[in-house]
Amino acid sequence: MHILISPNAFKHALNAEEAALAIQEGLSQSKAGVTTECFPVADGGDGTGLLIIKKCGGRSLNTVVHDALGRETNSVFGLIDNGETAVVEMADAAGIRLLKPEELNPLRATSFGTGELLIKALDQGVKKIIIGMGGSATVDGGAGILKALGVRFLNAGRNELQAFPEDLKELAAVDLSALDERILKTEVIVLCDVENKLLGDRGAAAIFGPQKGASAEEVKQLERVLGRLSTLALYHTGKDMATVKYGGTAGGAAAGLYAFLNAKLVNGIDHFLLLTDFNSALERADLVITGEGSIDDQTLQGKGPFGVAYHARLKGLPVVALAGKVPLKRNMSLQEYFDVLMPIGNQPADLVTAIDCTACNLRRTAETLGDLLVLMQQKGT
Repeated sequence: MHILISPNAFKHALNAEEAALAIQEGLSQSKAGVTTECFPVADGGDGTGLLIIKKCGGRSLNTVVHDALGRETNSVFGLIDNGETAVVEMADAAGIRLLKPEELNPLRATSFGTGELLIKALDQGVKKIIIGMGGSATVDGGAGILKALGVRFLNAGRNELQAFPEDLKELAAVDLSALDERILKTEVIVLCDVENKLLGDRGAAAIFGPQKGASAEEVKQLERVLGRLSTLALYHTGKDMATVKYGGTAGGAAAGLYAFLNAKLVNGIDHFLLLTDFNSALERADLVITGEGSIDDQTLQGKGPFGVAYHARLKGLPVVALAGKVPLKRNMSLQEYFDVLMPIGNQPADLVTAIDCTACNLRRTAETLGDLLVLMQQKGT
C-alpha cells in the first residue's frame, strides 16, 4: 500500500510540513509495511506561500517591510516560473503571528506592509503575483495595501487619511491618479481560505474582527468603515466589493484588491493543488491521509482537507482525516468526503496542552492507524 500524506497546518501547533512528517513517522513505527509520500497542502492561510515556493522549485528573497503596527520587520517573498511569477504571503508582513496578543488592535492594524511586498515583487519585473491572504491581523479592506501602491484616501477637506482603518470613517474620496501602473499590467491572483463576503453578519468585521481583537463596538465601527470603502469603490471602479465571493478574506483585503486592482479571487486549496500538480501524487496513492486542527462543517467551505478529499474522491481513493477536534455526532456531509475521521487526542486536556502535544498525538494516532490497516489486511486474507 502507498499512502499519500497531505495535511493542512494544525493552527498554533504545527505547520503542514511538520504535521505530514509526524504522520509519516507514526506510520513508519507501525506494523504496516507501507510506502508513504508527504505532500503537505495549504489553502491560502498562513504558510501557503512557502509551500508553493518549495513545491514549484522557486527561490525566496529576503526584504524589510512594515508589520501591521508600522514597525520594520524582516519578510520574504518568492519567485517561481523562472521569475515570471511572484508569490507573496500577507501574513509575512501584516500577520497576526507577528503581534503579541496584547498588541492586537484592528482599528490601527494596517495591511500596508503587504503592499510593500507587492512593490518589491513588481521591482523584479514579474508578470503575475499570487497572494496567500490568510493569517492577517487586519480588517482594513486592503486600504493599507492600496496606499502603499499609491492610492490616496481623502477626507472631505481633500486631506489624505493616515491611520487605517480607523481614519476611514472620514473617507470622502479616493484618488487613483498615483496608483503604480505596473500593478494594473500584472495578473493578481488572491488565494482565499474562506468564502465570506465583505459585509453583514457573516462578513469580515463580524466574523474575523473578534479573532483579531475587536470588541463588539469596534466590530460595528469596522463594519461602517468597510461599508464606506465599498461605496466609494463602486463609484470609482464600478465593482461591488460587498457582493463578491471570498471578499471577506483577510479583513476584506481580498475585496479591496478585487475592486481596485482587478485581482482574481480564487479558492485557495483548489489553486494550490492545481499549481503544485497534486493529481500526479494521487495517481500513485492507494490511501490518502489529510487533516488539520479541527474538522467540522466549515471544512467543507473550501478548507485544505476538503480540497484534498474532493480530489481523492474523484479518483476513487479512500480518505482518512486526523484532527485535534472532530464532530461528536455523526455528520453525513463530512462522511461524503472522509471515510474515517480520527481525533488525535488520547485524554482530556486543555487547549494549551492539546496544542503542545499535537506532534506526539499525530505520531501515535498514525501508528495506530497503520496497525489497524495490518489487521484489516490480515482479516481480508
